[in-house]
Amino acid sequence: MPEVASGGSTVAHLLREGAAALAAAHVATPDLDARILLAEALQIGTSVLLASRERAVDPHTRTQFNEWIDRRAAGEPVFRIVGRRDFYGHEFRLSAGTLEPRPDTETIVDVALEILRARSGEGSLRILDIGTGSGAIALAILAEVPDATAIATDISEDALQTSCLNSRLLGVEDRFVAVRTEYAAGISGPLDLLVSNPPYIPSGEIVSLSKEVQNFDPLLALDGGADGLDAYRAIAGAAPGLLAPHGAIVVEIGIGQEADVTLIFEARGFALVEARKDLAGIVRSLHFRWR
Repeated sequence: MPEVASGGSTVAHLLREGAAALAAAHVATPDLDARILLAEALQIGTSVLLASRERAVDPHTRTQFNEWIDRRAAGEPVFRIVGRRDFYGHEFRLSAGTLEPRPDTETIVDVALEILRARSGEGSLRILDIGTGSGAIALAILAEVPDATAIATDISEDALQTSCLNSRLLGVEDRFVAVRTEYAAGISGPLDLLVSNPPYIPSGEIVSLSKEVQNFDPLLALDGGADGLDAYRAIAGAAPGLLAPHGAIVVEIGIGQEADVTLIFEARGFALVEARKDLAGIVRSLHFRWR
């Protein structure tokens, strides 16, 4: 049984102190973040943590937890501190060159799986994930579709190394190829599906983002050019030479970009099939096909 202690060396006390420090730093979710960090320091689940409030915490673990609380109070996102984040039921390692995969992005995977499952039995399906980062989108799809293979591109070597690590951890590395290139340069078709969560924040708006994003997310994965649409122009321009006749495109977009992105793809001969909303009711992904 875990040792029981009192005073400042218990789980309960550290949770109170940690949450208070984060609240004083105006962290939005101080109690939750303190629980995540203490559970990680103790190498236990958060449910076990909450059932062990009188458990003694050794000095080394206390020191580690306090260091992480200081980092979180300074603005570093909790999952960056932990070094991994869950996405679509799987755990993905993070690195300096990757975005955190967020729940909003799961809409891309939802739509992609519907497209691919509708073609079940057609043999191997080829996917291209542009700007793969941690590999979360492509790898979540591969985990669900055994007949699929994926090419994942990124300009960050750090991101590609992280995506390859995640492919091994998920056991799909034999169906995953990471390529360092800009967008789809050097990639050949035919492809059945192109997916992307590209940079889509207008350059001038970067300075208005939260300190968690500005200071810890890679700029290359955020900055979408003057109007936030540079990546969509590049993807729409490359897609006609890559997609099979029945091919589909699914991209994530920022708030209010639906009309502009749709026009970009329509100008290249694609038709909008669906605008999928995320859990907050915001249009988050667009599905295109050939006209």
